[in-house]
Amino acid sequence: MSFRDLRNFTEMMRALGYPRHISMENFRTPNFGLVSEVLLWLVKRYEPQTDIPSDVDTEQDRVFFIKAIAQFMATKAHIKLNTKKLYQADGYAVKELLKITSVLYNAMKTKGMEGSEIGEEDISKFKFDLGSKIADLKAARQLASEITSKGASLYDLLGKEVELRELRTEAIARPLEINETEKVMRIAVKDILAQVQKTKDLLNNVASDEANLEAKIEKRKLELERNRKRLQTLQSVRPAFMDEYEKIEEELQKQYDIYLEKFRNLAYLEQQLEDHHRMEQERFEEAENTLRLMQNKLKEEEKRLLKSGSNDDSDIDIQEDDESDSEMEERRLSKPRTAMEVLMQGRPNKRIVGTMQGGETDDDEDSEDSEIDMEDDEEDDDDLEDESMALSPTKPNRRARKPEPLDESDNDF
Repeated sequence: MSFRDLRNFTEMMRALGYPRHISMENFRTPNFGLVSEVLLWLVKRYEPQTDIPSDVDTEQDRVFFIKAIAQFMATKAHIKLNTKKLYQADGYAVKELLKITSVLYNAMKTKGMEGSEIGEEDISKFKFDLGSKIADLKAARQLASEITSKGASLYDLLGKEVELRELRTEAIARPLEINETEKVMRIAVKDILAQVQKTKDLLNNVASDEANLEAKIEKRKLELERNRKRLQTLQSVRPAFMDEYEKIEEELQKQYDIYLEKFRNLAYLEQQLEDHHRMEQERFEEAENTLRLMQNKLKEEEKRLLKSGSNDDSDIDIQEDDESDSEMEERRLSKPRTAMEVLMQGRPNKRIVGTMQGGETDDDEDSEDSEIDMEDDEEDDDDLEDESMALSPTKPNRRARKPEPLDESDNDF
């Protein structure tokens, strides 16, 4: 690539009216996009009606594009292009592009020599005229190809003229036989008459078929008109069952309204029932929680009472070691009384009958009576507790948890 070739190419493209500015630095590195755009523009300028794909995204598309351009220029403009240099898209491709641009530039220059002063309007007209001339050139080339093919066929026929001339001369020189000629003519006339008769028969058949078809069409029209009138009469007459149908339809609508109302009521009641069950469940859970808290409180109270009772017993044991024998007798009598008081604190409603001291032999009957009265009171208390348990099943039984007997209590009582 030389600087002069690149300069000439840019000036020619500018003179041809290429819309994009081409710099001399565009071809320092491979620029296939610019080369493909210039080639496509030149081909469109040479043949506006040509159809060449402009897709050059992949390598295969680029190869196909270059081959199509080279084939087009070889067949239409008789310009041979080097596809390898065009594919390089560098300075070497400029020489190949100059082959096309020089042809177009010379044609434009020849056309421009007719008038020395050509303005921009004349240039635009020249472009339009050039396109029309290219179309005329295409038609001329097509006629040239036809002339070539016909000339070749004419040459072949002229080569056979020597043999055909002899055969033609022999046929003309041969005398004609009247009988054979007449016979052939009669046969030809008979064939023609047969064809004519056949054609007449076909025409007659066509006429009869046409008459039959017209009769059928008329018949169908009459049936259609009759059916249309019948339809109108049926539409105008009210059916006998229409009243019953309307009554049944009204009843069905009423039943449907009743069904909708009942369905809505049922859905509302089901919703209310679900809400009621949910509230009952919540109330039941709250009651269970309350009873559980009460049970826990009662258990803690019983434990506290048992613990306080055990602490009192330990204090009494410590004091017994320091006191005299007389005091030991008195504490023996007071210790069971203290234990009974602790038990009665857990049972506040119980009534104790009798004394902790034993009586004389004369009072045995009175002691037996007091014991019987105490057992009766205990049975009455058991009955009351059973009734209270029946009323509140979750209430803990205080009598079920009695305090354990003291380790140092006297067995005399």
